[in-house]
Amino acid sequence: MKEPCVYFLAVCALTLIGGEGRAADVPDLSGTYWAGEYHAKIQPIGGGELPFTPEGKAAYEANIAGLKDGSLSDPARKYCTPDGLPRLLATPYPFEILQAPPGQVTMVHELNHEIRAIAMDKPLPSKEEMAPLPLYNGHSVGHYEGDALVIQSAGFNGGTFLDATGAPHSDELITVERIRRVSPTELEDVVTVHDPDYYVRDWQARFVYKLRNDVRLQDYVCGEKHRDLSSVVGVRRR
Repeated sequence: MKEPCVYFLAVCALTLIGGEGRAADVPDLSGTYWAGEYHAKIQPIGGGELPFTPEGKAAYEANIAGLKDGSLSDPARKYCTPDGLPRLLATPYPFEILQAPPGQVTMVHELNHEIRAIAMDKPLPSKEEMAPLPLYNGHSVGHYEGDALVIQSAGFNGGTFLDATGAPHSDELITVERIRRVSPTELEDVVTVHDPDYYVRDWQARFVYKLRNDVRLQDYVCGEKHRDLSSVVGVRRR
C-alpha cells in the first residue's frame, strides 16, 4: 500500500516542482544572459525622442547640464549604487535568472552586484506601504502569462536615472516588464514606462539578450578593472 503523501514531503515536492525549482507549468527562463549591444541613451520602440511633459523635458535638460559640468553626479557609476529601471535592463554585463525557490524569481546582475527578488503572485504593496522604504530598483511583483514573466515595479527612490544620459523619472514611476524567450537562445524584455509627471504617455523599450550558460558571473568591485566587454557593440573602449 502506498504511504500518504504527507509522509514523503520531499518526494511530493519533486513531483510538483521541476528539477530547478520551477513549477512544471511555467516557462523556463532560467539561465545566464548577456546583451550583444549597448546604448547609453534609451531607445523607445518606434524610434524618436522620449515623450516628455514640459516638466520632464526641463528635468532632462538640467540633468544633462549637471552631468556635463560636474554639478550633478551619477551615483550608479561613482558609488556603484543600483542603476534602477529601466537603466538596469541596458546593462552590458551578464546576469542570471533563477526561478527558485517557488514563489520567487531572482535576477542576479554582475554590474554593481544588483539583485532583484521578484515576489510571485503577490499584490504590489500600496503607495503608503512603499513610501517609508523607496528602493533603487523598486518593489517588484510578478506573475506568468503564457510564455511570459510579467513584472510590475513601483516605489522607486529618487537616486536613479532611466538611462545613462540622465533621462529623469518622478516618484510616480511604474514599470511593467514582459520577459520571454523569443528563441531557444534569446531572451526579450519589453518594458513599459508609466510616469505621468514627466511623460505625456506611456512608452516602451525593448532589450534582447543571448543565452550564455557558458558564462559565470564575476566579482564586480567599484572602481576596479572588470570583465572584458569587447564583445558588446556600443561599449566605449577605455
